[in-house]
Amino acid sequence: LIAMIGITLNTSTKWKDITSGWSIQSWLRLALLPATIYLIQNLCSLLAYQNLDAITYNVLNQTKTLSAALCCFLLLGKRQSKLQIVALVILLVAALVMEGILPLNLEYYMNYLSNATTAADSNETTKFSLSSRHVSHGVLPIMLASFLSGLAGAITQKSLQSGGGRNALMFTMELCVASILILLVSFATSDDGKKIQERGFFDQWTFLTLVPILTNSAGGILVGLVIKYAGTIRKGFALIFGILISGIVQSLIDENKTLSEEDIAGGVLAALSLWMHASFPYVAAPAKMKAKAE
Repeated sequence: LIAMIGITLNTSTKWKDITSGWSIQSWLRLALLPATIYLIQNLCSLLAYQNLDAITYNVLNQTKTLSAALCCFLLLGKRQSKLQIVALVILLVAALVMEGILPLNLEYYMNYLSNATTAADSNETTKFSLSSRHVSHGVLPIMLASFLSGLAGAITQKSLQSGGGRNALMFTMELCVASILILLVSFATSDDGKKIQERGFFDQWTFLTLVPILTNSAGGILVGLVIKYAGTIRKGFALIFGILISGIVQSLIDENKTLSEEDIAGGVLAALSLWMHASFPYVAAPAKMKAKAE
């Protein structure tokens, strides 16, 4: 609905031009696949969230930017320079710092190294084991979700950019319709679907229920525009800066919360990462000059 309003209000675009060449076949080819991938990604994320602690979940979930770079290379042939790869790793570190997974306290690491050395000197071995459920229902699903996030982003970028590209708002509508159809099928066979049939779709809805729906809808449209004009890798940078902006806004609104050292350090690292990624793009090696005829 928001996408339709956006297209209607945009005087530079016309429905006739946007829908020119559109067909059911093109919709199935371009929208149904990424919509299905996003659905599987969400299911994997939910399964992993139920079986992993918050730290492990967040660490593994942040690998989506690296998977996006890999999938863009495999599907679009977009290579990354060595410094760009370093920048992506720095971006991963920035996210982990802002989420408090990597402490800034040097004493923490000194104590960790000291304890490790003491254990080695006393010939103590730390025994730990991962249950099969921890791996099969936690680690593997979140790693698959991170990879699928990059894959869906690369497919979406290809659809929006190649051959003149799909209109971003139109493509958002296509994704929504495909997702609705997939969810309708799942509702027919799931317990949640049975509850909706019994209680009604709008059971326990309030006015506040519309807030996350509208914000997520607007966010989905913005993500489509970012992928079309900047690419799925740059979307990863935007998400990290979004965490920083959220911290800044929260500190301004709530007097009891201030911008932490982790937020500041993570923001600096993210800015450094963005500068490196934009300033040192991949440059193809020049073709070898043909030997001159004698």
